[in-house]
Amino acid sequence: MPTITICTGKLHRVNVTGAKLDYVGSITIGPELMQAAGIIAGQLVHINGLETGHHWETYAVSGKKGEICLNGPPARLFQPGDRVIILSLAQCTMDEAIEAEHRVVYVDGRNNITGVDIQKAKDLTGHKKPKVKQVSAGNP
Repeated sequence: MPTITICTGKLHRVNVTGAKLDYVGSITIGPELMQAAGIIAGQLVHINGLETGHHWETYAVSGKKGEICLNGPPARLFQPGDRVIILSLAQCTMDEAIEAEHRVVYVDGRNNITGVDIQKAKDLTGHKKPKVKQVSAGNP
């Protein structure tokens, strides 16, 4: 069965607290933020900078409470004080995607969680599994 990639978690406008160029790589995220967004250690995440528009993909590692530290090459793109959006992704079947939770975590200026919005894809779209039209070769 084919799979699709969905966004399962979002850390919305978190503040970068560190940038370590001389580090192997990854993004260090506070464990409470990871838990609230449903991010696990080693998971691929996308980081989008609000100030610069830069986009980076790397894996998450757990750090200290409230920490958002870009390690390795992205330390050149994101600096302390920048605001970023961090998206976690998952691969799943269409049926799983419809039932999957999407978590949006909101924070204050010190990365303290102020709210978590949890919804299912089917509730966001109001749709059930899309019907796939079968197309035969030569008949688009």
